[in-house]
Amino acid sequence: MKKPFRLIAPVALAALLAATVSAQDPRPAPVTPPANGGSTVPSRAVSSDYRLVPGDKLRIEIYKDAQLSQSLQVRPDGKVTLPLVGDVPAAGRTSNELRDAIASSLKEYIANPVVTVIVVETVPPVIYVVGEVNDPGPQPLNGQISVLQALSMAGGVSDFAKKKDIRIQRKTPTGMTTLRFNYNDAINGHAKPIYLEPGDTIIVP
Repeated sequence: MKKPFRLIAPVALAALLAATVSAQDPRPAPVTPPANGGSTVPSRAVSSDYRLVPGDKLRIEIYKDAQLSQSLQVRPDGKVTLPLVGDVPAAGRTSNELRDAIASSLKEYIANPVVTVIVVETVPPVIYVVGEVNDPGPQPLNGQISVLQALSMAGGVSDFAKKKDIRIQRKTPTGMTTLRFNYNDAINGHAKPIYLEPGDTIIVP
């Protein structure tokens, strides 16, 4: 009656040892690579109304065309460059607006192009205050900030400032635009607040 026990015991012992070694193995389990060459690094989520600024990193996918699909960065002049279509204004546009602009430009070469624009990485949004303020320079744009608030963050306007002729320069997809701001009217509540966008420059003469 002991003979079967002698045959089974070595097998059971080997299985027990294998389980113990497996539990103590410090090596991580193999990771299956993501499909289609995707990245395991999560991209930074941005809202659909986020407007692109120079320095933002994008992934532009053209459906079924790996050669046209590109990973690129918005240049300091606010544009991106793609095969066939060349330079496309990106700064000041949302990802959906850029997608539509690229798709429209590709229609000359591709029938019904399907374009996807993914914002991979954004740069911290800033605005700039220059001229007759007590603390000029770049400022972080955290949330909704008005021109009056930005001037306060810059230490206020100096005694020599032309308060009625303050300008805000803003880059748009169609070029640079200038907004006028009257400091006195804003202080007295006679003007609607102007809210800043990333990259805006406040000029206090």
